[in-house]
Amino acid sequence: MRPVCYSAAVSLDGYIAGPNGEADWIVMDPEIDFKLLFARFDTLLLGRKSYEAARRQGGGPAMRGMKSYVFSTTLRPSDCPGATLSNDPGETVRALKQQPGKSIWLFGGGGLFRSLLELGLVDQVQVAIVPMILGDGLPLVAHPSKLARLKLEKHRVYHKTGTVLLDYELRSS
Repeated sequence: MRPVCYSAAVSLDGYIAGPNGEADWIVMDPEIDFKLLFARFDTLLLGRKSYEAARRQGGGPAMRGMKSYVFSTTLRPSDCPGATLSNDPGETVRALKQQPGKSIWLFGGGGLFRSLLELGLVDQVQVAIVPMILGDGLPLVAHPSKLARLKLEKHRVYHKTGTVLLDYELRSS
């Protein structure tokens, strides 16, 4: 079964975006091998807000070699060119996990992360802690959320920017 990995940059005070969705505080460390990071995934999961933010920045859901899924109850398929639109994350992700392939990347989206976590569909959590205090914004996990136990698998410190990358596996409760 393919694992779902939630991967996000987070401020030291626990936010994945500023109060207005801004992500300009996220430092791109030159030591991070993004090609290697992306190579482990062939499927991308995005919530509506993350998808719309990517579109505003000139991107979209299509990443080379990845099949993209956008989860929304308000968007239409024509709003998501190059992606599959779903309004049922549980059903869609359960089916994706059963298919052959690489790991599944849950990108951004505190609300989608919380939903999939509560359904028991997240297997790994990878956070890059950026040395920044935002004071307010979109939390790593949308509230309220239930308890999730994690086991640290590996970590890395990027000294140029002070970013700390932490890789966790979810433990059975």
